[in-house]
Amino acid sequence: MITRRAVLALALAGAAAAPVGALPAFAQQGPNSLLNVSYDISRELFTAVNAEFIPFWKEKTGQELTVNQSHAGSSRQARAIIEGLEADVVTFNQVIDVDTLAKAGFVAKDWQAKFPNAASPYYSFPAFLVRAGNPKGIKDWSDLVRDDVKVIFPNPKTSGNARYTYLAAYAFALEQNKGDAAKADAFVKKLLANVPVFDTGGRAATTTFVERETGDVLVTFEAETRTIEGLYPDRKLQTVVPSVSLLAEFPVAVVDKVVDKRGSRASATAYLDFLYSPAGQTVAAKAFHRVVDPKVAEAFKAQFPPVRLVKVEEVFGGWQKLQAEHFASGARLDSLFSAK
Repeated sequence: MITRRAVLALALAGAAAAPVGALPAFAQQGPNSLLNVSYDISRELFTAVNAEFIPFWKEKTGQELTVNQSHAGSSRQARAIIEGLEADVVTFNQVIDVDTLAKAGFVAKDWQAKFPNAASPYYSFPAFLVRAGNPKGIKDWSDLVRDDVKVIFPNPKTSGNARYTYLAAYAFALEQNKGDAAKADAFVKKLLANVPVFDTGGRAATTTFVERETGDVLVTFEAETRTIEGLYPDRKLQTVVPSVSLLAEFPVAVVDKVVDKRGSRASATAYLDFLYSPAGQTVAAKAFHRVVDPKVAEAFKAQFPPVRLVKVEEVFGGWQKLQAEHFASGARLDSLFSAK
């Protein structure tokens, strides 16, 4: 078993912290730190969340709290927790990764009933980031399989972000071909063949596209495309919203096995509850996530173009069926990868 000290020394990235050292008077509140294990491109989002939550918790309880962050591909993070990374909470980007933790006994079987909106406080969808002036004229998924277009997104085997891209492309192809799975397979096979390099996570793929100037289009969550536009204003990058995309949920859960061991359930639960509060929803909306609070969503409505979103349940029959048919070892994703 990896020790917490070793985990924090070796595995954490992008930590956002309040001053260290809880007062003894507040010892009953639990330890004065939390570890949020999250997906690869959520660094800026949770740095902003922590900046709001830490003073909120201090005012509420008097406790100085440190919130550490760990970021990598969502599926890799789930495996790391099973192997010993002691997360108090997870803030992932696909349901099946939390289900993996539930099956391993780290998270409650009914974890989606523990928080509102099936434990997903905000949402996004795969969108496109193109270079200044959109020189390749990329408008929709069909453009991504052209011979003259190179596409950047991470490896669907390690990244939840990339799995949404794979699924959104597959859903588009099914719709265009009236449900013909063979034609959808051929479409996605061509898309995979147009990817010159598969990074393990979403942020590495962004670096490949922006810093290394590889590829003509980056496919990632809309929240990431809009964030990257702002981080690189001199590049004049542009977000393109396709005609249809796939709803990307961002499930959260308390890691029961860890919080019961550490005594951190109160602060861990409060941290996830905060994501649903008006303050937490505002932070998410400012980071270009579409939120579930109606009032906050209305306040930020102007910054989000309309988009038609399909759901995993509608197209693929739910996450369990999807896992078996597409993502299990030897399933459709493996076959399309091997054939690309």
